[in-house]
Amino acid sequence: MPEGQESKSVNVARFLPRAAKRYPDEIAARIPQGRRLDGSIKYQSLTFEELNADSDACGRILQQAGIQRSMRVLVMVRPGLDLLLTCFALFKLGAIPVVIDPGMKLPNFLACIRQSRPKAMIGIRMAQALALVRRKTFHKIGIRVTTGTKKFRQGIERFRSDIPLPIAEVSPDDLAAILFTSGSTGSPKGVRYEHGTFDSQVRLVRERYRISSGEVDLTTLPIFGLFNPALGITTVVPELNPSRPAKADPEKLVQAILERKVTNAFGSPTLWRRISDHCDEAQIRLPLIKRIMIAGASVTPDLLLRLQRTLPNASIHIPYGATEALPVASVTADQILAGPARLTGKGKGTCLGRPIPEVNIVILPITEDPITSMSDVTPLPPGEIGEITVSGPIVTKAYDNLPEATKAHKIRDKKVIWHRMGDLGYLAEDGRLWFCGRKVERVETLEGPLYTEQVEPIFHAHVDVRRSALIGLGSKEFREPAIVIEPEPGAFPGSAREKNRFSDELLEKAEGFVRLHGIRRIFFRRSFPVDARHNAKIHRLALAREYTAKMKLP
Repeated sequence: MPEGQESKSVNVARFLPRAAKRYPDEIAARIPQGRRLDGSIKYQSLTFEELNADSDACGRILQQAGIQRSMRVLVMVRPGLDLLLTCFALFKLGAIPVVIDPGMKLPNFLACIRQSRPKAMIGIRMAQALALVRRKTFHKIGIRVTTGTKKFRQGIERFRSDIPLPIAEVSPDDLAAILFTSGSTGSPKGVRYEHGTFDSQVRLVRERYRISSGEVDLTTLPIFGLFNPALGITTVVPELNPSRPAKADPEKLVQAILERKVTNAFGSPTLWRRISDHCDEAQIRLPLIKRIMIAGASVTPDLLLRLQRTLPNASIHIPYGATEALPVASVTADQILAGPARLTGKGKGTCLGRPIPEVNIVILPITEDPITSMSDVTPLPPGEIGEITVSGPIVTKAYDNLPEATKAHKIRDKKVIWHRMGDLGYLAEDGRLWFCGRKVERVETLEGPLYTEQVEPIFHAHVDVRRSALIGLGSKEFREPAIVIEPEPGAFPGSAREKNRFSDELLEKAEGFVRLHGIRRIFFRRSFPVDARHNAKIHRLALAREYTAKMKLP
């Protein structure tokens, strides 16, 4: 490249050396290393300059091991520093990280490996041990690098250099990574992320949420930490098990927020509820947080009200999207509580806000069949429920090695790719998007379809209901609707009489809604099966199978 001419490469790795040049002495990452005598959290801290140099050194280690451009590399490292180092090193080399949720059940995890066909692997000792035990799945992975060891750290020190590691020149259409969906309503699928998609996400997230350099982020979803160097903000790695975020100790998270003066954080509704519960009990407020994002499942108005009390100076954002397209739309707590929350309680669905700039949304008629062209279908008018379908620079083009899934979820319109979200909803007259539930979780009854987000909030109005799940009983085309209730702590009915009383009170809530008159069965359970990523999305289909079997229904 001629001197003075700027590269046109959109390699997402370029953001790290750029941050190292602009903010060399600013802290890029803090990784917890235990406790001091006074109980405060001890961190290993790296500046942007140090993080960039160490990722260069990591890249040289991987090069020496034989990892090359366009090679697929399974990443099974601990969240925090090793994840940042290895992923940025791979991006710099032009290699393709394959990232799978650590909390996924082992059979699904192994299936994801077989589907993505990696040629190399970077992992902790436990991951290497798994590879030895499951040789059949891992036998084609010829290059294996172990992280998290003294030898690996010594290698980083040995390969440090004042000469930058060259960053691979890539085009927007070049494959950058394969990120797997959580599989909350089906089998996990590898999503092909191109460098142009990552580039657009960084730009639109920065602009939409007004994130500026110098902020401090508590990164509860490890893969999101890869955006932080691009945004010039500090990553604080929390003390939590990424495979069980709902089990996180809220006291430790709040301590980290207070000690490190966190200004930004992302989490599921389940995680934020635990934090708000702890803060209420301990009478703690978090005034330094400027912004939080809640995603992974629908957010109830009562949680938003509690968070406004806990975070008096924060803007609370609820972005909408999926692994295949993120972000699609966004709304704030203030906007929800100003009116849409009341409509949600009346069975109108959940307001998702307005589309992100450059993102287009249409509602298509519900069908299980592939749609080959947008010219073959007519979008629905405002107010009619159908499948949410989106296009824009943040929309991925295909699933990895799954042509049938790609055919089922993607629509080509000349050069534009539309993604069928698998979510049902409608556009209101004012242009706001409303969510009614997952397509596969709708319950078809003799009286018509029922949608989770139009039914469950009606039962949430009961003071003792923490969560509810609409399910369809039976295996025929038309099913019997039922509700599964997870009561608030201490409110679980302990006797048949208490269950009957609780059920009668819930059915009274539904009396004013004609379409709910078919719901006659109510089940109670202490906890719901949930997704691996956020521990927030309820596995309604699993519940339906469980209670169908218990009731011995055909």
